[in-house]
Amino acid sequence: MPINAKAYVVSSPTSDLGPGAVERRDPGDFDVLIAIRFTGICHSDIHAARGDWAGVKYPLVVGHEITGVVQATGRKVTSHSVGDRVGVGCFVDSCRECANCREEGQQYCLQGATSTYNSFGRDGLPTAGGYSTSIVVDENYVLSIPDGISLEAAAPLMCAGITMYSPLRQWRAGPRKRVAIIGMGGLGHIGVKIASAMGAEVTVLSQSLKKQEDALRHGAHRYYATSEATTFEYLKGQLDLIINTVSADIDMDAYLSLLSMGGTMVLVGLPSKPLSQRAWSLIGMRRNLTGSKMGGIRQTQEMLEFCAANGLGAEVEVIPAHQINQAFERVMASDVRYRFVIDADTF
Repeated sequence: MPINAKAYVVSSPTSDLGPGAVERRDPGDFDVLIAIRFTGICHSDIHAARGDWAGVKYPLVVGHEITGVVQATGRKVTSHSVGDRVGVGCFVDSCRECANCREEGQQYCLQGATSTYNSFGRDGLPTAGGYSTSIVVDENYVLSIPDGISLEAAAPLMCAGITMYSPLRQWRAGPRKRVAIIGMGGLGHIGVKIASAMGAEVTVLSQSLKKQEDALRHGAHRYYATSEATTFEYLKGQLDLIINTVSADIDMDAYLSLLSMGGTMVLVGLPSKPLSQRAWSLIGMRRNLTGSKMGGIRQTQEMLEFCAANGLGAEVEVIPAHQINQAFERVMASDVRYRFVIDADTF
């Protein structure tokens, strides 16, 4: 029979999130019932809750940075057992048949991956996210959390961590690779840690110098304030790979000028307005401009193992559920170092 879970729910774009409930399906043969312990607050949660994106359906339970413990399994589940530490990220299903799914690129499913919230499952019911005490997910979309990472530090890795790891792996960050991270926030601070652990020379580009000490502590080799006019002239042509984590509008031509010949800028942030750059910024030095989502299931598991092996996790501030609305405001004001994580026991 269906499971009633406590949750924090938003009923409209203008309402606060508040206590409520969500109905979870009874675990099927291949399902895993997870008792949620922690859920990270992602900027995407705020966009969805506030109706910034088209197609948001209310009432809504957001949250896709989920960690917890397996509470029960379907009778045919083989990959997870009761008591296992597990995680769930941005999607909970995909078609499993298209070329991208077969190549472990479920996030790029040609039929559209089933998002952890504000989507519809195979049963036709809407999905609901991790601002809740439990969730039921097909075993193929559940990740194992290595013992080397605490569940609270692992929660943001399920979205922010893999969003940074995937392009760093795709564009071969490593020794002798000059990598820059634009933005020292929830994504950026994890990107610095991962890129540094991969052996890359890491530069942080941020609006001010207020997070310089943190960046260097996380493994950055250089840190520059983009508000200083000399930064762009000094770094011109010096970078091989730039990961842009920010959603704000930036001078694309100025940032592209920092790339060496054949260098690449990868967009992982989602600006609200169309990008604008001169063709010559790309053609002049055969530069590349591309984008990246989170990784697939196999790569996400690889990321978790990598982070555990290197002692990496997100820098988090754990909060009770009643502080979620305040936390949303603080995220919008960039007043968090570096990711809010909700204690699910407080829902």
